[in-house]
Amino acid sequence: MRITLALLLAAVATPAVAETVYVSNEKGNSITVIDAATLKTVATWPVGKRPRGIILSRDGKQLYVCASDENAVQVIDRATGRVIADLPSGEDPETFALSPDGKLLFASNERDATVTAIDVVGRKVAFQVVVGVEPEGMAVSPDGRFAVSTAETDNALHWIDIAAQKEVGVTPVDDRPRHAEFTKDGKALWVTAEIGGTLQIVDPATRKVVETITFAPPGVNAAQILPVGVRFTPDQKTALVALGRANTVAIVDVATRKVTSYVPVGRRVWHLAITPDGARAFAANGLSNDVSVIDIAAAKVLATIPAGIAPWGVAIAP
Repeated sequence: MRITLALLLAAVATPAVAETVYVSNEKGNSITVIDAATLKTVATWPVGKRPRGIILSRDGKQLYVCASDENAVQVIDRATGRVIADLPSGEDPETFALSPDGKLLFASNERDATVTAIDVVGRKVAFQVVVGVEPEGMAVSPDGRFAVSTAETDNALHWIDIAAQKEVGVTPVDDRPRHAEFTKDGKALWVTAEIGGTLQIVDPATRKVVETITFAPPGVNAAQILPVGVRFTPDQKTALVALGRANTVAIVDVATRKVTSYVPVGRRVWHLAITPDGARAFAANGLSNDVSVIDIAAAKVLATIPAGIAPWGVAIAP
């Protein structure tokens, strides 16, 4: 009886973990703030024009948002929801990635075909590298050695040596690469090809494609399968891939590299984020102006939450 009572008291004393979800609304010029425990919108924050890429700072206190039509990366204080700084970038920044230490932010500038390395602390440009035409996705290797840009028009990955501050390699991939994501151990780079309709796995050691994953959601026309965002669960066992106008998220077993499930979601699912416990994903649906909450183990949608106009990116803070 004493043991049972002690466990009960401990459970009551321990607060439930409640994450906060942040969704960038490309045409709404805003960030939708969602309480992950209640699955309710708790705030809408105004930001600069055409917000797309969105990530959390390493210390969790700030959000970085690509305000594409402002040619800037905006820094948002999570405590107040206010924009506290505009970091310089190139023209039309779309997405970005942080260095492992959080000191450099790499932004892909779609209009001027460059990648800008931003000194986050100094709030200034550290260096800039010319890459392929229409750079879209960004990834930084876990060891902090390389930044990788996906060039949509060139159908290639461009590898930047961070220490040398220059491009050191190019990897041909399928048509219109959109997003790149390293595995935690840095031994593989997963890259989506929107027009190619595929996800390709690149060996960073050789910078060559070693495997291609295709998708076939039931009842979906092949022309609608446009892979964009990809994220791994924290245990690295599962990957989720947003399939664009297929209105579907694919669940992939990382070890076998096989699709295990398809989850129908809202219209034109673009990017997504996964909760720290790996149980749920929040997917931004750009044409239905909402967010789908996915139970990953059950491979089903738990809830649909209204967002702003044209939700694009998602970030989750514990």
